[in-house]
Amino acid sequence: MYAEKISLSSSSNVTALPSASAPSNVGAVVSVRGSVVDIRFDTRLPPIHTVLRAGESGSVVIEVLAQRDSHHVRGIALTPTQGLARGTVVQDTDSPLMAPVGAAILSRMFDVFGNTIDREPALSGVEWRSVHRSPPPLSQRSTRSEIFETGIKVIDALAPLERGGKAGLFGGAGVGKTVLLTEMIHNMIGHQQGVSIFCGIGERSREGEELYREMKQAGVLPNMVMLFGQMNEPPGARFRIGHAALTMAEYFRDDEHRDVLLLIDNIFRFIQAGSEVSGLMGRMPSRLGYQPTMGTELAGLEERIANTEAGAITSIQAVYVPADDFTDPAAVHTFSHLSASIVLSRKRASEGMYPAIDPLQSASKMATPGIVGERHYSLAQEIRRTLAQYAQLKDIIAMLGLEQLSTRDRSVVARARRLERFLTQPFFTTEQFTGLKGKLVAIADTLDGCERILRDEFQDVPEQALYMIGTVAEVKTQAQVVQAPASKAADAKEPANAP
Repeated sequence: MYAEKISLSSSSNVTALPSASAPSNVGAVVSVRGSVVDIRFDTRLPPIHTVLRAGESGSVVIEVLAQRDSHHVRGIALTPTQGLARGTVVQDTDSPLMAPVGAAILSRMFDVFGNTIDREPALSGVEWRSVHRSPPPLSQRSTRSEIFETGIKVIDALAPLERGGKAGLFGGAGVGKTVLLTEMIHNMIGHQQGVSIFCGIGERSREGEELYREMKQAGVLPNMVMLFGQMNEPPGARFRIGHAALTMAEYFRDDEHRDVLLLIDNIFRFIQAGSEVSGLMGRMPSRLGYQPTMGTELAGLEERIANTEAGAITSIQAVYVPADDFTDPAAVHTFSHLSASIVLSRKRASEGMYPAIDPLQSASKMATPGIVGERHYSLAQEIRRTLAQYAQLKDIIAMLGLEQLSTRDRSVVARARRLERFLTQPFFTTEQFTGLKGKLVAIADTLDGCERILRDEFQDVPEQALYMIGTVAEVKTQAQVVQAPASKAADAKEPANAP
């Protein structure tokens, strides 16, 4: 028999095993192939999703994924399998993977087992719940549609997020998904009274450490929980970390009736971990090598993110797009679950238009007159129309030059270029790199600025004066800054007057 709790970390314990009085169900390892372990049980077969422990002090954690016959189960190891061999004793814990919930988890950082990994004192006063839970039934869901304001101009104007909805940040490597995600944390925790839960799935350990330090310095850690299943961990751990984060989010929504902001970086890594697990389990892959159960696994995670009468879980998810190919099955399946899709463009990033959001590809189900209002809807449509006309004219400008366009087309180009620059914004999270103070802009100010640009109020102002500003009220100050170096350069070129 094992002790009441088995420690997997120097800082905390994981969920309890059955007590000494409970009948133990012991098996033996039959085969080990990477992370896949086959185990024989002679007395009783553990159910699917049961956690088994093996190795020295129960340090190897295995989750049952298949019952092969009346005596054998196949499981995936959530920890490295070094040290396992045929005949190794395996203990059935009679419980699924558990996650800690309660007020004590706030400001803490966890791994997939609920161990604290922030070198702070051990947890106390928490309840343990299974990570495998059903989505809320339709009868409990809220049908209200509300805008979730982010303070980022291009998102609030063209692809507004939904309170209790799911938004995806789509983009290839290095276009700014994580920066945009961390900026939203900064902006939202400031004026939201809810809880933020950050779930890092298969991303770099460095990013997690930097995020923790930044959140601590910003003073927003007391209303935040972080969970990480990093790149160096086995696929089983990366596959389950999202379920653990959702279990914590559901506690704050259902038990404490608080709104929750759930940030996932990166949902593609969840699909990728599922693909690795599926391959290890010996399942035949489907199109492009993905697992045949990808749609079901993604739906099992996404459908738990819901808006109920008790509270709302609003989720913002970074989605890596392999080779910038939006027809990839992972991107296509993820699109179907989202209420808003924010697409990041490598071309805009190369032009210095940050955030590098493509206004023509990004969309939201909230952008209808009945939800955002007639004025907001009409303005968004006019902005898109102007930017689309400019995109069509770019080829002509490249071949013949701007001077060959008609007067009407030139005014469209001028408006579009000013709109593009106005929709850029300095971020709080990038202040140390850009030297520009971060700006938070209300929806009303964003719409007012776009409307005035479309009315040609700033046609005499240099377009650079609209670049990286907050509200449109800053244009005059910025115009003076832009024009000052130009006038100095002109004065230097003038020949001195003859004596």
